[in-house]
Order: sequence, then structure tokens, then C-alpha cells
Amino acid sequence: MAAVHRQRVKAVRRLMAEKKVEAFLVTYLPNVRYLSGFTGSAAVLCITPRGAWILTDFRYWEQAAHQAPDFTLYRLPSRRFSEILPEFLKKIGSPQRIAFESARVTVDQWKSWKKAVPKVRWIPTRDWVESLRAVKDEEELARIREAARIADATMAYLRRRLRPGMTEREAAWLAEQYLRTHGGEDVAFDILVASGPNAAMAHHHPGDRPLKVGEPIVVDLGARVDGYHSDLTRTFILGRMPRRFREIYDIVLRAQEAAIRHMRAGMPGKEIDALARAVIEEAGYKDAFGHGLGHGVGLEIHEKPSAGPIAEDPVPAGAVLTVEPGIYLSGWGGVRIEDMVVVGEDGVREILTHASRDPLIPVRG
Repeated sequence: MAAVHRQRVKAVRRLMAEKKVEAFLVTYLPNVRYLSGFTGSAAVLCITPRGAWILTDFRYWEQAAHQAPDFTLYRLPSRRFSEILPEFLKKIGSPQRIAFESARVTVDQWKSWKKAVPKVRWIPTRDWVESLRAVKDEEELARIREAARIADATMAYLRRRLRPGMTEREAAWLAEQYLRTHGGEDVAFDILVASGPNAAMAHHHPGDRPLKVGEPIVVDLGARVDGYHSDLTRTFILGRMPRRFREIYDIVLRAQEAAIRHMRAGMPGKEIDALARAVIEEAGYKDAFGHGLGHGVGLEIHEKPSAGPIAEDPVPAGAVLTVEPGIYLSGWGGVRIEDMVVVGEDGVREILTHASRDPLIPVRG
């Protein structure tokens, strides 16, 4: 297998040895891709101390052979996975202690597996692969940098195109068209454009409300490149900047800068979150920042690690983390500023997004 996948499988085998398991079934597709390189929508990996199998059906047989050449292929017939488990496990040596991704398997699936092979002891695991994915290697960072570059360019393009009277939906479509025709294989998520009072909703869906002078406009977008994502938010205002907007914008910007300046690898996510939250609370907007400061980004737009009020786990060096404080006021709107950073031992190692933070867009005529 490719060197990078070989190292990842080796890391999984170390976890298996610690738990004394003889096989590990990987069913969550982002984890399948991370370990094998397979990008299809139907596959199961089975890793043992000395072997690695990819189980998939006819639709993906050729694709799996091409993308995961060093995994042994096992063709899935048009039956439930549980129905072929006995014969497959017998083929690989009849392992008795098998680990599985408990957060990714339904109760019905698990029960069907137990019924199919009653003598197997099923060992639930959480985040074995997700914890490995939290630390990005240079190949992954290169893809994320490119996704971030496309997001920056898309935000700059949209900034030039925003006009009073344009609807949120029109603005979102302009951004998506540009992103898809300038290197993005897809949007990372549905592009968010929220104007005026709608900007008080952190996950507003663009509608037919027209953009207006003097109102906040929150734009949240990202690109996907070779499976890896970016995430970027800017808040704009058209024509003029009321005092209230400037006050709130400056608080959010200072909160983001405080977190970027003082975060370190090894800090629990809740301590990183507190760096920004303290600035917002001191300014009197404690109840207006209702979400966590950030999340990991990679093969998924939201993945480990997390930086929020209840995030206990330390953030590792090499993690890609969003830093996105916000203030949201019902009836008025909101301000959010989001960038992606690479966390290092002694502080932020790299800021990946570089779109202008100047919120004012002049209106001519």
C-alpha cells in the first residue's frame, strides 16, 4: 500500500495490540478513505495484525483495485454484510476478538453481526481512526491549503460583487459558481449568506431577502479539494458602518486574535475556547456567543479536535482548527469571523485562510 496508508494502518495495529483484538472492522467511509485511499460510497475495511482487506460490491470492484491496490479485495454479493460475515471471518482465520466503530454502527447492525457469528466477542471502540486523522500530515495540509486558497479567492470575488438589492440566494449562487469553476471539486457545505436580522442565526439558509445598506452580511463558505475541506467566514456591511456594527465587529475580531495569539498544542479545547469567550464576556455579550469557538477540518468539515466550552480533550500539534467567535443579537443580526489555523507546540504554526477582514464594502452611486 502507499507509504502514507501503510503508516496509518500501522498506527491502527498498535491500537489493536493495546486492546488485544485480532481484527478491526472499519465501516465509516471517511475512515475507510483515510486508511486505504478508497473514495467510493460502499466499503468495509478489515485490518488484522498481518493483513488488510477491503470489502466492496461490483460497482466499486475496479475502483477499489485501483485506489487501494495493497488491500486484499473481497467482493460483497447483494446480501447484507452480516450474511457473509461467517464465511469471510473463516477465510481470514476466524478471529474471536473483533473491534468495531461503535459510534458509527447502528444497534440493528451490531445485533445482526452478533447473531451471525455468536462466538465472536465484539469490542466497541470510539475515535480510533478519528484521533489519528486529527493530526494532519504534509500531503493533507497541501490539499487543505489549496481548498483554503480557493475559499479566499471566492470570498474576494463575492466581496467585489455584493450590491444592495441582491438577494441572499443570489449572492450564495454567485459564490458557488465561482468556487466550482476556479478549482473547487465541490462546496464544502451549503454556502451561507445571512443579512440583517437573519445574521443572528448562525446556520441560516440563504433566502430571498435583499441585501441592504448598513446591515451586517455574514458569509460562510468553503471548498473541497481531493476530499479535503476549507471553512471561512467573513462579515460585511454595505455602504456605511453604523457605530453599533463597528463596536461588535471589533469585539469579535479581538476575541479571534486573542485565541490565535495564545492557543498552544496540548491545551484542552475548552481552554482555547475560553481565550476568545473571555473577550466577548468582558464586553457584555456573554449570552450572544452560543456556539463553540472551533472544530477540526479535514476529510470532514467538522471533525476532531474540538474547541468549545465542554471540550475536554487536548488539541494536538498538527491539528487544523477553525477559530470562529461570533456575536448574535436577535432582531439586529450578527458578526462572525472565521479562519483556519494549524496548531503548533509553541502557538499557531500557520494561518491557512487569508481573506481580507475589512468589513466595509463601498457602494457607488
